[in-house]
Amino acid sequence: MQSRQPRELRIIAGEWRGRKLRFPERTSIRPTPDRVRETLFNWIGARVRGLRALDLFSGSGALGLECLSRGAAGVTFIDSDPRAVQALRERLAEWRAQGAEVERADARGWLAARRSPARPPYDLVFLDPPFAAGLLAAIARDLESGDWLAPEALVYLEAPSDVGLPVLPPEWEPLRSGKAGAVGYHLWRRGGWQVVTESPTS
Repeated sequence: MQSRQPRELRIIAGEWRGRKLRFPERTSIRPTPDRVRETLFNWIGARVRGLRALDLFSGSGALGLECLSRGAAGVTFIDSDPRAVQALRERLAEWRAQGAEVERADARGWLAARRSPARPPYDLVFLDPPFAAGLLAAIARDLESGDWLAPEALVYLEAPSDVGLPVLPPEWEPLRSGKAGAVGYHLWRRGGWQVVTESPTS
């Protein structure tokens, strides 16, 4: 029988280092493991300080929370599940987070409204939709057509490792790539470097 107890992650570094993050038991939440998050933020490095991030399909919120903990200026969390959104709002309030906004919305519907000039473009986007939905290519197009990305924005993507990534916008270039079991994880940006394949250490 599947446990109904909340699951836990931990914040790896920054202001909230070591704090536990609990989120509702829900089969459609597939949080990015600690080791993969550690690898990702090692790739990003000090650039995280002061940037504005968008955590689409935020689920547990672990990626965006890690970003805030490490000094990001602001993070927008988007998720359609009311329990995930409520849990994330409670966590942000408990930790007295600054610069965070949470919206319950369908990601494509939210992106369909072209970015308002009052909302600056994002420097970093976390893009981890449900694998079965096949949304990566469409969401990538939405980000470009809606003018949501800063000129050299970073985009983190997860996809099944045995399928690989779909065709992404020609403006995007691969920076780094790794594999953790059935999950492939990738960091891209507009105009990047040659891809390097890595896996988290055991």
